[in-house]
Amino acid sequence: MQRAHFQALAWASAIALLTACASHSPPYPHAQEPIGDVQTMYDGKLSPDAAVSTFRNIDRLFPVRTIKAGGHPFPLPHSSRALGPVAFDYEGKRYSLDDYVTLNRVTGLLVIKDGQVVTERYEKGNTAETRWMSMSVAKSITSTLVGAALQDGSIKSLDDKVTEYLPALAGSGYDQATVRQVLAMRSGVKWSEKYADPTSDRRMMLKLQTEQVPGSALKFMASLPSAAPPGTRTNYSTGETQVLGQLVSAAVGKPLANYLSEKIWAPYGMQTDANWWLDGPNGNEVGGSGISATLEDYGRFGQFVLSGGKAGDKQVLPKGWMSFASATTGTDAAYGDFASMWWPAWTAASKADKAFTAAGIFGQFIYINPTQNVVIVVWQAQTKATGGEVIDDMVAFDAITKAAR
Repeated sequence: MQRAHFQALAWASAIALLTACASHSPPYPHAQEPIGDVQTMYDGKLSPDAAVSTFRNIDRLFPVRTIKAGGHPFPLPHSSRALGPVAFDYEGKRYSLDDYVTLNRVTGLLVIKDGQVVTERYEKGNTAETRWMSMSVAKSITSTLVGAALQDGSIKSLDDKVTEYLPALAGSGYDQATVRQVLAMRSGVKWSEKYADPTSDRRMMLKLQTEQVPGSALKFMASLPSAAPPGTRTNYSTGETQVLGQLVSAAVGKPLANYLSEKIWAPYGMQTDANWWLDGPNGNEVGGSGISATLEDYGRFGQFVLSGGKAGDKQVLPKGWMSFASATTGTDAAYGDFASMWWPAWTAASKADKAFTAAGIFGQFIYINPTQNVVIVVWQAQTKATGGEVIDDMVAFDAITKAAR
């Protein structure tokens, strides 16, 4: 397994070097930093410094496919009014913005109000050129591509059976599941998401990714049994997003990264090429994690969603596509609090504003507040997958949004 992993890394490094030379692009500022490995990362054993260097170099962990930008960046002008003082109470203590940045190990913070940047700051050596990992923020991007494929007719209906697009899943636990149910993580297929448990399904998928055999993730998903009838139980599953990503790719007839570039990254106006992890050389994108992009381009993605899914004059997403995300439940009470791969707000202030967020383990967020017209992007360098934050991020977002008014 290790030999295959190192061969994959060598392949990825060679491709990256040839690409950089061919395009005469400036060298990536963090390219020479030592990084950790993905198993140590998921075990929660990276040192704080290694977490920073690894999270901004995740495209060195596995082969990637480029998400090409279009060459005409969507403007993010800096506001003449800076962010006001941020002060808030949490669990009986008073905190400032600097406290939040320090205690939650924030390495990048972007606040956009009414389309203008009111704060942009980088920590731990990050710069505007830094590409930071997305982890489960990628789930929200994958789910957005479902909307794009529905809008352009590549997916005919969310109530289509998954097997209409992925016949390899016929006879599996996904045999009767619909696109809508997978989008809501309600397929009923058994799954354990425990990041630090080496026997969990999530770690098995990570092991397969390390072995770098294209298609192995989908084969693994096809091997899992059903635990409940489709549509009856929500179960958070990175594997479900792998199914969804490969479904979109099959429906549109192209790699997921290419489709993201074609529908959003280039036409909306992202400034910089991004990368997306693959399950093997020239394989399938990892639907639930592994996008690396700049702080401002994550902010532009938030602005795209805030706009209702329009790129220029073109409606990329169905109108009202994001309406599910501001509700604490979906179409029934059993839906849970994860709405089609976005998290609805969990504080009173953000709930009142119908805010929602993309969120990833180790601390990344794209927070979208449609009422206040605010987008907040946060990068953190947590050393544990979950539970490493000192301050509830949504509480901080409430205070930042208030200061941005």
